[in-house]
Amino acid sequence: MFDPENLKGKKALVIGAGKSGVACANLLSAKGFRVLLTEGRSTAEVKNALKALRRTVEVETGGHSKAVLNCGFAVKSPGMPQASPLIAALKKKKIQVFSEIETALAFSRAGKLLAVTGTNGKTTTTVLLGEIMNAALSRPARALVCGNVGIPASEAAPKAGPRDAVVMEVSSYQLEDSLHIAPQAACVLNITPDHLDHHGSMAAYIKAKERIFKFQPRSGCCVFNYEDANCRRLAKACPSAPLFFSSKRSGGRLNAWAKGGKLHFKTAGAGFSVAPPALPGAHNLENAMCAALMALHCGAKPAAVKKTFASFRGVEHRLEPAGKVRGISFINDSKATNVDSTLVALKALGRGRNICLILGGQDKGNPYAPLLPLIRRHVRAVFTIGAAAPKIEKELAGSCPIFTSITMENACSSLLEIAAGGDTALFSPACASFDQFKDFEDRGRKFKAFVRKLK
Repeated sequence: MFDPENLKGKKALVIGAGKSGVACANLLSAKGFRVLLTEGRSTAEVKNALKALRRTVEVETGGHSKAVLNCGFAVKSPGMPQASPLIAALKKKKIQVFSEIETALAFSRAGKLLAVTGTNGKTTTTVLLGEIMNAALSRPARALVCGNVGIPASEAAPKAGPRDAVVMEVSSYQLEDSLHIAPQAACVLNITPDHLDHHGSMAAYIKAKERIFKFQPRSGCCVFNYEDANCRRLAKACPSAPLFFSSKRSGGRLNAWAKGGKLHFKTAGAGFSVAPPALPGAHNLENAMCAALMALHCGAKPAAVKKTFASFRGVEHRLEPAGKVRGISFINDSKATNVDSTLVALKALGRGRNICLILGGQDKGNPYAPLLPLIRRHVRAVFTIGAAAPKIEKELAGSCPIFTSITMENACSSLLEIAAGGDTALFSPACASFDQFKDFEDRGRKFKAFVRKLK
């Protein structure tokens, strides 16, 4: 566990100049620690990120010097594998390595911590949960949303007071690095193959997810998707109260379910029904049930859930309308960085063979064949982009016409020659973005900007 008092006087090493690394270095410096930020990329590659760094932070770029081994403890970039030479060297010298999120939480006075994980749906659930908690809390108390959602925990969590709640999206990378986090409310939305190139195996990926509830108090809760076999298995090891939701069945041991166009809740403190948020797809019913169960456990009343559901309109880059061109609806689903997420999008938007699908980016080691049934049913044509294009084309061959487009702009222009009015142009890449873009947000915003040009 990260304990600032026990580490006082020791020099901090922060690994990586990404958003969370810079925020963590600034936090530790502001709290009186001497800080060395080490980055493998060149100064030119990270110069914009370094502009936000406090002047008191020492920086090295272009590699890691021997100075890193003179630090008293380290905070690791979530993208760096545990097996990397630098992490191995630190551990060999018995230098403790912490995650950015547990470091941030050590400086937070928040009255409640709510943590969301899962393969897909994390961001929508986290943002929705934050809005429910903000509706539930009495002013000036507030919910601060942070973590993998885009705002580093080190930037937001330390601002929280005893009456506030921290609502955090947590990735498997961040959980893998965390020695101890103990949220009052947690969830595992679903578990399907993802990030296997980083974790090495499905078992290691699931083990990382398990850390979200491993140290929870008995008074806490963890919400699980009853339709996910991996989630049901994990729930058996949960030390807090397991709560279940389902979009396919009702009643029984479930605490939330969808039926008759409404979401139904059954918990110790609330039994009620409510219209779901106006978002497409069964997955969004699941996200809504999960967010509400977590909020209810942390004191939210049904009125706060109903009010938030009625006004919630989704998040950027997840099945986000990007405009119409010649009667074709362009949808920005840049946050679909894995195959399962693209499956969810196809299920939500498929109406006959009405979809022109843009796929590709940086491959993450997963097969694309699971897309075949829905592509045959709903996709008019596939347009491939990025480094993963040859693999995608090979695995999806014969399912529908496939066009090598190389870039997102080429794909958007080409599909206008094939799509008809009333069709959907779905940008749901099923891949990471780093071969051609800074991140999925950069990818999504550039997609939307190009659609505006086409209009």
